[in-house]
Amino acid sequence: MTALNLHCYVHIPFCRTRCPYCDFFLVTRQDIQERFFRALHKETILRTAPFRGRKVKTLHFGGGTPSLVSSAYLEGWLETLGKQLSLEGTPEITLEANPEDLTPVTCREFVSLGINRLSLGVQSFSPEKLSVLGRKHTRDEAFGAVAVALEYFGNVSVDLICGVEGESLEVWEQDLQAVLATGVPHVSIYMLSVEKKTRLESLVRRGMVSLPDEQDQAAMYLKACELLEEKGFLHYEVSNFSKPGFFSLYNLGCWHRESYLGFGPSAHSFIVSSGKEIRSANVNSMLRYIASGGDAVVSSEIILEKERNDERIFLGLRLSSGLSLDELACYHRDSSFPDETLDRLREQGLVVLQDGVLALTRKGFLFADKVAEELMPS
Repeated sequence: MTALNLHCYVHIPFCRTRCPYCDFFLVTRQDIQERFFRALHKETILRTAPFRGRKVKTLHFGGGTPSLVSSAYLEGWLETLGKQLSLEGTPEITLEANPEDLTPVTCREFVSLGINRLSLGVQSFSPEKLSVLGRKHTRDEAFGAVAVALEYFGNVSVDLICGVEGESLEVWEQDLQAVLATGVPHVSIYMLSVEKKTRLESLVRRGMVSLPDEQDQAAMYLKACELLEEKGFLHYEVSNFSKPGFFSLYNLGCWHRESYLGFGPSAHSFIVSSGKEIRSANVNSMLRYIASGGDAVVSSEIILEKERNDERIFLGLRLSSGLSLDELACYHRDSSFPDETLDRLREQGLVVLQDGVLALTRKGFLFADKVAEELMPS
């Protein structure tokens, strides 16, 4: 194996209800939590066998709503993982949480498990936006949850969504000022997207919901960049802003294409081993996952060089650290280097070139996927 350290992701798929914009795999049945965790233990033992003793660099509890389940279940799973992999050296352990689940008691329980970073799904501090988004917490609960989280965890991130029906730039700026007032060191900004097979997609298709246009959404994104950077946040990835020292190490690992193991239904894994890169995906059915006996992988593929290089360009440009021209030239060794494309992108104000590194501008971050496609070898 070439990967000495591993990142781990565990998908906790339980939610009270499904938000209208969400297309993640989740279930609202709470009576099968015990059966799910029994299956999760089996999968963890089976999947970690080839990596036994390897160090866990980061661990991310995602969902779903990990804060919804009993901490006893999380503790039991961490014990299982700790018998297979090394959790020594204080790895970053993040737990995604909803504001309505956070109390001093739950925070103390999370701390006792070794969790040292919280990611709060606030989405908005506006009562009107929260209602439209189908969120179950109130504005006051959002502020209260952030305050409690900061009391027990120095490392706290807040998610915000912009581009909601009826939202103006003024309303969005109020959300940004609200999150800045909390003092959190990390903020993730997402523009509301209409995903297939969601309730939001159905409402938009039937003309019952109308979202701000692309120009208005772009203005909201650029306003977030402006205000957060003015307050000392580093715009280190398309959607992520951090005070120095508070980057998400798990996310950076994924963007740098480091090995990670995914556990739970619909989770994905990416392993670099003996010069090969292997991606796999778990079954996206709770009943099939429970019945899998631990062998939940339903697809696996070796990533070929062309796709490998495309991913490096795509992910590298999402980071403010950018992509070196030497790397880009290496990916184009069998095709002509895109000099004319680079010149055009610079003239359009989408990229900057400094000290041999190509990086996106604020405007460029809005078109990150498009820029990456133009720079990929033909």
